[in-house]
Amino acid sequence: MGHGGGYPTETCPFVTIDLWGVRPRHVPHAVARMALDRRHLRRTTGVVFARLLGTGRGRTFTPRDADMLRWGLLTVWASARDAAVFERSAVITAWSGIAHERWRAELHPLSSRGRWSRQRPFGDPVPPPSGTTGPVAAITRARLSIRRARDFWRAVPPVTEDLARSDGLRFAVGIGEAPLGLQGTFSIWDDAAALRRFAYGREAHADVVRRTSDDGWYTEELFARFAVLHTHGTINGRDPLARSGRDRTR
Repeated sequence: MGHGGGYPTETCPFVTIDLWGVRPRHVPHAVARMALDRRHLRRTTGVVFARLLGTGRGRTFTPRDADMLRWGLLTVWASARDAAVFERSAVITAWSGIAHERWRAELHPLSSRGRWSRQRPFGDPVPPPSGTTGPVAAITRARLSIRRARDFWRAVPPVTEDLARSDGLRFAVGIGEAPLGLQGTFSIWDDAAALRRFAYGREAHADVVRRTSDDGWYTEELFARFAVLHTHGTINGRDPLARSGRDRTR
């Protein structure tokens, strides 16, 4: 679900991501929420940008990756207060009625490059001069060129296997607005250094980055990095940021 509008480039928005886990009997209800919640979000005060998301294992970025038991919502807010009020909304109430677990992260944008549906949802953040400490999150999103789809799908498996083995990865999940053509990832890392090692130091990933430009796989792409301000709830029974939990990929 998307919204127009925006904010001055000097403003750094407040970002949340919710992931809900549902039992198989509630999958039809979750699918219905993907349609019904669009109207509610359009009417929600403080929503600058929002996307209702399906999830997947992120191994091939094809429909066979889809995880029908986990669903998500990415929201960019005008203020943290608006996000707090949303906790009493019809959207959250409805998901609470069908989900057996929920995990929520509050994020502060550190950098953002590219566009999402021709928008820059995370503004133009400026990283702190001294850098950032603590866990960081990354969101990638791309609109795949149908003409180049086959080459892209062939290149993906080595990267996803490399991602799963990366030191410092806490959690990663595929995210998408549609079963095909619109895909991305959400990941959490020990710190910014761990994310940089994967992004720039792993051969398989570096090769895909090069080919993205050379072969024109995407018609639109975005990469954003965030400081993780706060998390609560669980994914598969644990918080990926808990000291005892080091979830990799589902």
